[in-house]
Amino acid sequence: MHAKNRWLILAMISSALFLIITDMTVLYTALPRLTQALDATASQKLWIVNAYPLVVAGLLPGAGMLSDRIGHKRMFIAGLPVFALASLCAAFSATAELLIASRAFLALGAAMMMPATLAIVRHVFTDERERALAIGIWAAVASGAAALGPVVGGILLAYFWWGSVFLINVPVVMLVLPLAWYLIPRCGGDNKRPYDIIGSVQILFGLVAAIYALKELSKPNLSLTDFAIAAFIGVLFLSLFVRRQQRAQYPMIDFSLFHNRLFSCGVGVAIVSMIALVGIELVLSQRLQLVLGMTPLLAALFILPIPVASALAGPLAGALLPRYGERMMLVFGFVLTALGIAGFALLYQGNITMQLASLFVIGFGLGVAITAASTAIMLNTPEDKSGMVAAIEDVSWELGGVLGITLLGGLMTAVYSHSLVLPANLPVEEMAYDSIDETLRLAGDMTADSAEKLTFLARAAFDQAFLAVLVAATLLISLSVGILKFTLRR
Repeated sequence: MHAKNRWLILAMISSALFLIITDMTVLYTALPRLTQALDATASQKLWIVNAYPLVVAGLLPGAGMLSDRIGHKRMFIAGLPVFALASLCAAFSATAELLIASRAFLALGAAMMMPATLAIVRHVFTDERERALAIGIWAAVASGAAALGPVVGGILLAYFWWGSVFLINVPVVMLVLPLAWYLIPRCGGDNKRPYDIIGSVQILFGLVAAIYALKELSKPNLSLTDFAIAAFIGVLFLSLFVRRQQRAQYPMIDFSLFHNRLFSCGVGVAIVSMIALVGIELVLSQRLQLVLGMTPLLAALFILPIPVASALAGPLAGALLPRYGERMMLVFGFVLTALGIAGFALLYQGNITMQLASLFVIGFGLGVAITAASTAIMLNTPEDKSGMVAAIEDVSWELGGVLGITLLGGLMTAVYSHSLVLPANLPVEEMAYDSIDETLRLAGDMTADSAEKLTFLARAAFDQAFLAVLVAATLLISLSVGILKFTLRR
């Protein structure tokens, strides 16, 4: 029966995946109103955003192993009600502390489902061409959902209260749950493989601490103490985890998988793609709002060509993969992405139509690369380890997103601080050099003439920082093309 209903199963899986990924970015537009409603402090605001991706990343490897052990259908179905209940808790949280706890609870449901989604797709689609197309659709949904999160949040906030960004998950889950129970076949479930509780705890603490350290590194006001403690804990627990896995009979992550060059390149492309995607969207959304004066919703709609192009590219790349192979599609996707970023760097102050066309090319190239990467990761590994492999890919995405904020966001801050040169007759606080947000806030307390001068200088400095990020992203993608060609040479 599952063969006949395979496309319906893919639609259900994609619906759940869309919710999981969207919840990582949907708060970007809801955060100001949410902060005001809950009277959240700056620290609480940070944890409201970060609790979900941090906990998801830490739980994914353990969830992938558990999915292989008890079965992907069971794991997916078990995660759905957890996700729905956590969404209800988040929507009706009365305090910032309750919302942070609800976001961590939401991450548990997401981590339970996420590795199982890709493993189920691999099991249900047995034909090589159809499987590549299905993985392309899965990748398009995953990459597009991250960019659509702010748009969804902006539309909901135009008509409803902030809790609606979480409440929308519930009816979708209620629709998917009975259909998943009835239609998805039993797959996975190697009862011989014991669950490694110690390894799960080690990688949970290691990944959460390491990602927190990277996030701390990207903050304008870096706390060296917090960074050093988090980095030490992360390195310690990850080192212990690697040693344990190398000795284990049934490892949670089989590091011998990385001996396959296509698999390793797929993981690398997933990380680099997310660095570029998140980094560019981060600086572009700030420029649109703080330099050009757009509303959050209008800024999100301006960026819409990226997810739209990615959604179109995923299925198309999946259909072409059996003919051209992962190697050619990986290189082609990144070449297209580099051309799109370089074009936008040349045109970002020019014609809007050409800017939108450049964003479309960026999204299309990333869609092709991400689809090829997902296929290279999933189809160059044993099927009995599909949950583990899917978890590795999912962690790669999380890590790439954090690195995008840290590296490209950090570069933006550094170039902005260096480029902002203020005249001696314009008295401002030292924090004006931290970020354009802070500079514009200080300008609001000045006389009209001084505020206008400070705003002009801040926006000019930010444009230099924005251009530096685009150049860096172009160089990163171009360097990756060279590495791919060398590593995957015939």
